[in-house]
Amino acid sequence: QLRVVESGGALVQSGGSLRLSCEASGFILQYYDMGWFREVPGKNREGVSCTSSTERDDKTYYSDSVKGRFTVSRDKHRNMVYLTMNNLKAEDTAIYYCAVEGFCDGAPETSRFSSWGQGTQVTVSS
Repeated sequence: QLRVVESGGALVQSGGSLRLSCEASGFILQYYDMGWFREVPGKNREGVSCTSSTERDDKTYYSDSVKGRFTVSRDKHRNMVYLTMNNLKAEDTAIYYCAVEGFCDGAPETSRFSSWGQGTQVTVSS
């Protein structure tokens, strides 16, 4: 199982911005499809975005709920991927997870990924 670690979660006001980080350990992150997901206690984990590897087309797909507000970017030198979240809403409150060892060719699906980080909490106050 590949190891990824998320960070950057915080308490932020509605309308604010936040950037989450996903750092890979022991492997080169850009060579793997990866995804961002989120989970609210009592609800199913849902996809936020997924990004295909640079070995394929390095394309990012976003869920409808975050399209236009969230952006995924890479830092190849630091072996990291970022999720920049703008215009945050109370309904974005969740634990956010980074996942790898999967496949991305459209809407992010939890069942397609097998290695997960421990998550980072994002809380948006209204």
